[in-house]
Amino acid sequence: MTGRRPMPVVLVAGLHAEARATTVAHLLRAVPGSVAVHHDLSSAADGGPVRRLTYDAVGELDSAGLPATGGCGCCTLREDLPPLLAALAAGGTHSAAVVELWDAVEPRGIADLIDAYAREGGGAVRLTGVLTAVDPGLVLPCLSNGDDLSDAGLAVASDDHRVVADTFARQLEYPPVLAVADSAEADAEGRALLHQLHPTARRIGVGSAALPGLTRGGFDAGAAAAALHPACARLPQEASASGVTTLVWRRRRPFHPERLYLALEDIACAVVRSRGRFWLADRPDVLLSWDAAGGALGVESHGPWLASLPEGAWDMAPPERRVAAALDWHPQHGDRGQHLVFTGPGLDRDHLVGLLDSCLLTPSEFAAGPAFWKRLPAVFDTWLDPVN
Repeated sequence: MTGRRPMPVVLVAGLHAEARATTVAHLLRAVPGSVAVHHDLSSAADGGPVRRLTYDAVGELDSAGLPATGGCGCCTLREDLPPLLAALAAGGTHSAAVVELWDAVEPRGIADLIDAYAREGGGAVRLTGVLTAVDPGLVLPCLSNGDDLSDAGLAVASDDHRVVADTFARQLEYPPVLAVADSAEADAEGRALLHQLHPTARRIGVGSAALPGLTRGGFDAGAAAAALHPACARLPQEASASGVTTLVWRRRRPFHPERLYLALEDIACAVVRSRGRFWLADRPDVLLSWDAAGGALGVESHGPWLASLPEGAWDMAPPERRVAAALDWHPQHGDRGQHLVFTGPGLDRDHLVGLLDSCLLTPSEFAAGPAFWKRLPAVFDTWLDPVN
C-alpha cells in the first residue's frame, strides 16, 4: 500500500432495512467509484450459507455463498470482511467502501474489527464513519418488542438469544450519526423518542448531501466504546417533549438487594428504555450496569468502583473513567452511586421515583454499615455469579 491512501470505509447499520438501503444507495450515487458490501445472514441461524454481495450504484458486481462458520453467520462475516476490504482496496478501482450490515448485526463489534484491521493490517483501509439508518415511525415498535431475535427471524446464529428491543437500542445508541428516513408513519412522539434516546447524535436525512462527508472523516472506535461504558457513559439528560419523558434518577445510598430484586419487573417495564449504573449494599465494591429495553433487563458486573481500589491502581483505569469519577466524587462514597436514566412515552415520574427510592437502604440500614450490608440476602448471586 506504499504511496496509496487507505480506502475509506463507512458502516451503515440498522434493523430498518428500507431506511438502510436508501442510505446506502444515496452514498453510492454521491461518492463516485464507491462500492458496497453486504452479507445476508437470513439463513445462517438454520445452518444455511451466508450470501455475500458486492454492488455499486449501477447494480450487482459479485455474489458468493459462504458456509456459516460453526453455524454462526456473524462469525463468517467477521472472518470474510477484512480480507474482502483489503482486496477491494488493493484493486485500486474503488474510492470508498460502504459496508451495509445485515438487520440484526450490531455496529460496535464490526467497527472494532475494521478499526483493529486498519491499525494492524498495513494501512489498506480506514474506518471513516459509522451510522445507523432509522425510521422514526418504527422506533417505538422496535423498542417495545421483547421477542427473541430467533422468533422474529432475525437471529444470526443458532444460539443467538438476543432480544429485538435491546439489539435495536445498541444499534441506535452507539454511532455518532443517525440517518433518519422521511417516514409517513413518523409522528412527533417517535421523533421525540429518537432524540431523547441519543441526544448527542448528529441526525441527517437518508438522502442528505452531508452523507458523502462520512468518507472523508474519521471514526474513533476507542472513544465510541468509552462513551458506552457504564462507569463513564454519556447518558441522556432530563427531557420532556410530545408525550415522551426522560427521567434521570441519582442517589447515593445503595440498593437493598432483596427489595430491588422484587421490584425488578415493575422497574424494567416502566418505560421502553432504561440504562445506567448502580450499586448493591451486599456488593459495595462492585460497579453494576443496568440495561433494559422492551421489558428485557440485563444486569452485569463491571469490576470495582475506583473508590474501592488503592490509589496506586487508578493509573490502570482509562482516563475517561478517572475524569468521570472525579466529576461525580463524593467525600464518603467516592464514585459509588445510583445513576439510572429512563426514557419513554407515558412515564409516571412520581410512581417510578417512589418505587426506586423504596428499594434503597433506609437511613437506619445505611447507618448500620458495610458489615451489616454484606449479611443482607444475596439474591443477585445466581444472576451475577452463575454456576457453569
